[in-house]
Amino acid sequence: MKIALLGYGKMGQVIERIATERGHEIVLKKDENNTFEGLSNADVAIDFSVPSAAVNNISNCFHANVPVVSGTTGWLEHYDEMVALCAAKNGGFISSSNFSLGVNIFFELNEYLAKIMSKFDSYSVEMEEIHHTQKLDAPSGTAISLAKGVIENSSYTNWTLENPEANQIHIDAKRIGNFPGTHTVTYNSAVDAIEIKHTAHNREGFALGAVIAAEWLVGKHGIFTMKDVLNLK
Repeated sequence: MKIALLGYGKMGQVIERIATERGHEIVLKKDENNTFEGLSNADVAIDFSVPSAAVNNISNCFHANVPVVSGTTGWLEHYDEMVALCAAKNGGFISSSNFSLGVNIFFELNEYLAKIMSKFDSYSVEMEEIHHTQKLDAPSGTAISLAKGVIENSSYTNWTLENPEANQIHIDAKRIGNFPGTHTVTYNSAVDAIEIKHTAHNREGFALGAVIAAEWLVGKHGIFTMKDVLNLK
């Protein structure tokens, strides 16, 4: 399989190594200093760039008839536009806030726990996420996905980084050192607390999940999620 890497920072370099180890060929390593030359030769593209570049990267993939896996966060105000373009070009698209296999299992646990806890008014939910100081967006896309998982299965209606109102989930976003990513969801009451937590030890899990998603996406048309890739539906 021929892969175009859109974004060649630390994550892109880990993805390159894992993809090569799995027998794939990298035909483009796109950063801010080069063009999309070689994109049309790819079977699939993997975008781990920056929010300001993501829409342009994804658009170019659809126009080149190359399916794309995007792990960039912070650009989702344009998500519907990309979905419409994908449909217009009969493309293939997976966008996820986190491609880690463990995190996607964690998403499922989070939704299941939210359904249970929605029956008990004595508990309130809050979240904490910790990432490295180079991460540009806050809260993380993973934290937002976790919050949405709770909102869709409870009476909560929104999340906030500030002091929360009764119907809001507080997310405490911390940027410390070189943390790859830690996410904690806590249900507190006056008598106890219930907590679920995912801790990434390195970037390997994110990269492996993205490559697995790219392998799965080749030859498919439509909008998909990691639930589809991992058969979690």
